[in-house]
Amino acid sequence: MSNLNSDDVRRMVKEENVRFIHLQFTDIFGKLKNVAITPQQLDTALDNEIMFDGSSIDGFTGVEESDMYLAPDPSTFVIFPWVSNGFGTVARMICDVYKPDGSHFEGCPRGILKRTLSELKEYGFDYFVGPEVEFFLFERDANGNPTREINDHAGYFDLAPTDEGEIARRHMCLTLEEMGFYIEMSHHEAAPGQHEIGFRYDDALTTADNVSTFKQVVKTIAKEHKLHATFMPKPLTGKHGTCMHLNQSLYKDGKNAFVDTNDELQLSQEAYYFIGGLIKYAREFAAITNATVNSYKRFVPGFEAPTDIAWATANRSPLIRIPAKRGEATRVELRNPDPTANHYLAFAAALAAGLEGIKNKIIPPECCNVNMYDIDEKIKEKQDIEKFPSDLREAINELENSELMKKTLGEHTHRTYIAAKKAEWNEYAHQIHDWEFKRYLNE
Repeated sequence: MSNLNSDDVRRMVKEENVRFIHLQFTDIFGKLKNVAITPQQLDTALDNEIMFDGSSIDGFTGVEESDMYLAPDPSTFVIFPWVSNGFGTVARMICDVYKPDGSHFEGCPRGILKRTLSELKEYGFDYFVGPEVEFFLFERDANGNPTREINDHAGYFDLAPTDEGEIARRHMCLTLEEMGFYIEMSHHEAAPGQHEIGFRYDDALTTADNVSTFKQVVKTIAKEHKLHATFMPKPLTGKHGTCMHLNQSLYKDGKNAFVDTNDELQLSQEAYYFIGGLIKYAREFAAITNATVNSYKRFVPGFEAPTDIAWATANRSPLIRIPAKRGEATRVELRNPDPTANHYLAFAAALAAGLEGIKNKIIPPECCNVNMYDIDEKIKEKQDIEKFPSDLREAINELENSELMKKTLGEHTHRTYIAAKKAEWNEYAHQIHDWEFKRYLNE
């Protein structure tokens, strides 16, 4: 997170001749929203006096209590490296949402993450996250509309000319670097048309803000290349899906609290408890980390997507993996999340589960360093290895009955989120899909 304050923002707006400032926030489902102001309104914005209609934002409020205020975080001020249709320099700040009485709005996703981080702080820890955000590139038609045609047929780590998305991906990386990202790597992923750009981990709030920006940049630059970028988890049948693996670490007094060089795996007791919490509550937070009907099409054996709630070291088939690097790089990788999740809520849910493990000293089951897809289901039952939810309806039921997630999200968000996801499932369940026509039309 930068150290910019309100005075810095005022100075930079003037020096860089910024013509518009986008005040950004996310709705309950992670969709980025914004209102654009001119420099003349900057002081009003920095005094938290920009009002909007909360009843028009998914998951916020009803019309009877719709007045909401945006509170921009000056540390998130950044100038976009592109010109907005020739109308001058554009910048943004990410905002928290407040009620008219000056209190935090309980349904603000960024506020929910901040509240969870505050609870963690009481135990002396800081939460760091490094997400692996993947995406697909599809062609656009002559009218600029997205098609179902992928733009290449390359595979894992392939390069140009087979990887026809390399130029667009390179453009994305350079744009992100101009906006302050530390890009660690970029490459073609396993499926045709699939890509990954990795950026450095940071404290959870900064990282969540960065995910918002990352998705905006990827979509914007893809469009400049006449492509459509999608974070849909499983757009292609029989191919790898798109994930957002969360590499998580707790720090205490500036040092990685997951490290213990005297342990066989060089993991601290806090790391084991954190893993235990993730495993215990994985089914309860699934509807948050995997938020759509399509999310669960990804969880099929053979594509490195976890179907079983277990943990391992090098093994990529279970829910949790401990990557090989140790020392300050020691981390717990949660492999089920995908980028359709509201990243603020996903980080908060995963942290709440891990913290609950630490608070209650939850011992994880035995490490499982075998391919989970090859283990007989009866053996899994004997070892008490639970299955990850198989569809959104199952995940919604788990979330609805979760006291921990209700506490983490707050009653308002918990209730509103569940109602919306039930409606999404019911809409899906009553649709007639292409597969059904192909399968049953001649019956």
